[in-house]
Amino acid sequence: MNEPAPSPAVSVVVPLYNEEENVPLLQAELAAALGGLDYEIIFVDDGSSDQTVARITPDGRVRVLRFAKNAGQSAAIYAGLHAATGATVVLLDGDLQNDPADIPKLLREVEKGADLVCGYRAVRKDTTVKRLTSRIANAVRSRFTKDGVRDTGCTLKAMRRECVEALVPFKGMHRFIPALIKGAGYKLVEVPVNHRPRKFGESKYGLGNRAVRATVDMFGVRWLLSRQLHYKARD
Repeated sequence: MNEPAPSPAVSVVVPLYNEEENVPLLQAELAAALGGLDYEIIFVDDGSSDQTVARITPDGRVRVLRFAKNAGQSAAIYAGLHAATGATVVLLDGDLQNDPADIPKLLREVEKGADLVCGYRAVRKDTTVKRLTSRIANAVRSRFTKDGVRDTGCTLKAMRRECVEALVPFKGMHRFIPALIKGAGYKLVEVPVNHRPRKFGESKYGLGNRAVRATVDMFGVRWLLSRQLHYKARD
């Protein structure tokens, strides 16, 4: 009888949507950043219409999940997190704006005892309008959900795999990962990370309708957190 393959120490989950120019460079950077670690990379293709999947180099440590059609960033992240088998799971954008070289920094914080480590972009490489709207949205969201996180829009995160069970699948979930995990009683810390300008492709998320959806989602998450069950079994 064949023994099941041992789980890696680290799983890296990368949502992708039409990133054919970025993915080969990202895969090479991930291999360099993860050198010496026992890892797997899970690329989640969110219904790309270009050659994104074809540009992924076959590797025994790489898995590709493919959606039949575009389902959104939250769906891609949720599916990837639940497919991960590593003791620690790292989230990373597929557009090269997150720097894979920051991953070891996040992993060290998990080793020190953090359950969830959130990167925050100390120096944003975005337009002035995007930086301003993001700053306002982060301030409102953090105060309303009490997650205490300054930059929830930064996808780069590392978490113990058990934290995944605190997440609820809904559109927009990725913006509230810290609130949901912290609300479940896990320890959260933040670390500054590098942020790079986008070289190839275009941002997939507009500012206008995203702000409206995020506001509606914020009320929903606040309600959900207020209705959580808390109990302890009797010895």
